[in-house]
Amino acid sequence: MDLLLTTGTSATNAGPTGPVTLVALYPGPALRLDAALAVAEANAEAEDMMDSDPRWLPELRNWLSGSSVAPGLRSVPVESLRGIMIVEWAGVPLPDGGFLLLGRDDTLERQLRHTLTESRRRYKDLVEVSSDFAWETGPDGTFVFVSHKGALGYPADALIGRDPRSLALEEAEDLPMPFDCRRAVDQSELWLKSADGTPACIVASALPLFGPQGDWIGARGVCRDVTEQVLRSNELARIRYRERLLGHIVHTLRDRLDAAEALVVAATETARALSADGCRIYRAEEGGAQGGGRVALSLVAEFGAELPEVGTALLDRIANGEGQLADRLGHVQLIGERTEYRQAVNGALLVWRTGDSEPWDDDDRQLMSGVADHIGIAHAHLAYQERLRRLSERDGLTGLFNRRTFFERLEESISRPDSGPSALLYVDLDNFKAVNDLHGHQQGDTVLKAIGTLLTTGVRPGDLPGRLGGDEFVLWLGRTDEEKARIVADRLLNGMRDLAHLSASPEKPLGLSIGIAVHTPGRGETVRELTDRADAAMYDAKKSGKGHYALAPVFQASSSDISAAEPAP
Repeated sequence: MDLLLTTGTSATNAGPTGPVTLVALYPGPALRLDAALAVAEANAEAEDMMDSDPRWLPELRNWLSGSSVAPGLRSVPVESLRGIMIVEWAGVPLPDGGFLLLGRDDTLERQLRHTLTESRRRYKDLVEVSSDFAWETGPDGTFVFVSHKGALGYPADALIGRDPRSLALEEAEDLPMPFDCRRAVDQSELWLKSADGTPACIVASALPLFGPQGDWIGARGVCRDVTEQVLRSNELARIRYRERLLGHIVHTLRDRLDAAEALVVAATETARALSADGCRIYRAEEGGAQGGGRVALSLVAEFGAELPEVGTALLDRIANGEGQLADRLGHVQLIGERTEYRQAVNGALLVWRTGDSEPWDDDDRQLMSGVADHIGIAHAHLAYQERLRRLSERDGLTGLFNRRTFFERLEESISRPDSGPSALLYVDLDNFKAVNDLHGHQQGDTVLKAIGTLLTTGVRPGDLPGRLGGDEFVLWLGRTDEEKARIVADRLLNGMRDLAHLSASPEKPLGLSIGIAVHTPGRGETVRELTDRADAAMYDAKKSGKGHYALAPVFQASSSDISAAEPAP
């Protein structure tokens, strides 16, 4: 079971490393039930659902308890802040008698099916109530009879004696018409002008009339106004097309585990679906609203033609306005809409067309809104992934890199041949145990957090502050020689003066003992050897009276290491 359900590592578990389960990584709601059908594990989304509506879980338990084989799929309604949502659950039996439950939000698809069903019902009603009219033309081709209901908005009397071709649209005046047919016509479709001048689609069936001598004397038939029916069919076709496009984009976002990569692909597919020349996806910057409640946006994905400079004023209008925003930038017409998750703005979607492209129509706007809804969910998924990554890389108390991540990144750093001299500072707290013994672990945690802040103050990009555990810390200084490393060590020792009030007592002041090991590339020194040198120097500093730093001797590679490091002639 562990092999099926466990992958990766996470700092959220006990110890610096631990398992991250499929339940935690799954992008939707997920649960693991034990053999007694009690919740053994749930991810954040499933916990939110249980908090907002606990009624769905017993229904799933009844379903699972009544399944003698693999349970398959089950949809249940869940009440959430957004209203009633339909979640489709897949049940997977586990070797220990429990079940793995993976959920998928099926609300949108059901709503779309409901919309389509309603549209079809409306179509049927229009057909049932459409009114037919009968007619007859004479030898001169004019109407000699029209049923009493009239036709096309005309009363019957207004059509008697009128040439049917006068009702034809200008572009169809020369086309064959059923009103003067010489052979039977069945369900022929044509467009005529109604009384108010608007086009009307007519389906006609007609028979020619012949006199005793076989000469044509007119025609007789029935017509049905199917204008509403045709327009509705066209609308349904557009809805189906829009649904297919939206469904494709939704699956793009859902099927890719990497949310950042999914956004790049979604930008491409959105531009294509909207026949746009380009698309940009923005994300709200970490920290939320800026001054005045403004949401600051940063670009995370784009596709297509180059877009003129988009100022913050335009992005502000999109992110902080209501609904869609249409605007122009020179020869570019664009449309933007903000993205949200749980009623909080988390980004924006922007698409544009260049030159003399068609203006945005209602279909474009509706598809844009549908995409924006799902981009908002993708942004939330990306934030969740980043939060998991931070938890797996960082020490939970100080926010510094944990042991595993620190040494992984240190390994990468010293493996670069062009890294230049660098330095590792091994830092150990002096008299820290006395703080815990005298003032308790809460005060001890305060001290550790303060040391974390001290180590991260003034560091450069590429420097790596970390906590190895307990009161042991490390600081990797890239491209730093011995002199600069000494300066940093002095800064850390001086910084401890501001933390004197956290000491256990004046007799046992808080302090730091620091070991400095300068690393020179090309000598074959490993991470373990570098760490051991810095650790030994730290103990030398402690032996000299604490509150000091000591410099480790230069690394001396063995002759075999030197030979292996030298290039072959």
